[in-house]
Amino acid sequence: MARYRNNLPQLSNDLFLTDGGLETTLIFREGFDLPEFAAFDLLKHDAGYQALDKYFRTYATMARNYQVGLILESATWRANPDWGNKLGYDAETLALMNRKAIELLHNIRQESEIPECPMVISGCIGPRGDGYIPADAMTVGEAAEYHRTQIEIFRDAGADLVTAITMNYVEEAIGIVLAARSIGMPVAISFTVETDGKLPTGQSLKDAIDRVDFETDNAPAYYAINCAHPTHFANILVAGEPWLERIRGIRANASTKSHAELNESETLEDGNPNELGSQYRELRAQFPQISILGGCCGTDDRHVEAICKACLPVLWTHLSHQTHIKL
Repeated sequence: MARYRNNLPQLSNDLFLTDGGLETTLIFREGFDLPEFAAFDLLKHDAGYQALDKYFRTYATMARNYQVGLILESATWRANPDWGNKLGYDAETLALMNRKAIELLHNIRQESEIPECPMVISGCIGPRGDGYIPADAMTVGEAAEYHRTQIEIFRDAGADLVTAITMNYVEEAIGIVLAARSIGMPVAISFTVETDGKLPTGQSLKDAIDRVDFETDNAPAYYAINCAHPTHFANILVAGEPWLERIRGIRANASTKSHAELNESETLEDGNPNELGSQYRELRAQFPQISILGGCCGTDDRHVEAICKACLPVLWTHLSHQTHIKL
């Protein structure tokens, strides 16, 4: 059952964590082969299911330890029809994988959630095409029709909201929002940007958010930025501009490399967790509404914990010592 669909707790300014770079963690740290970068493919066998369970429980334990909220983002970034077809999934089996991914998160929440640590279940939607290259772009109507089935599965499986991650052109984002709104699902949109802070299409992040809001009557619950390093977008975030109030989440890459460079890299670019945490703290100091914090490519639980430590209020840190919470 959906627990927070009608009252998303992350819309407060309380700190919420997400996980790190699921796929890069599984490939480079856990040694799994992920065809087409598809983590959901692991759900087809017990060893893969257990690996995903262990992965998400790591973040559930972290959130409990620090008494912050957690958004459990399903391992379904690639679980849409085109990518599923490339992996040999028919529509029925793909639907089963999407439901199974949400079921896994329900089990973790059932066993891990405490009042001080609300755990929100999000159905993760990825782009129809390449996450970095907006080729073969759909119209708004095509995008709504394409993504609707997966959103309906998440709704029926009891997800609290859907989150479209690594959106690289605005029409697909609008289509997803309209499809989600039509069936009563809250939706968040996370855009990716290049090293110049613009979408891969060359559109500014401000213009992209403004257009989605205009064409959907401000339907998204919030926006986020993912799959880019803070140095790629910090300079475009100017305090006092109203559109920035719509951005509540950051899931940054560990590396400062461009998307093209990361695509060519054969080794993991995991950067410096503490430095990344400091960069998040600086952004949160300027924009306190940015309270949903996690990672993307190259990050793992070390990075997310460093981000959490860096961004926790000073008062909370003092209280934590009194209650013997391990930092």
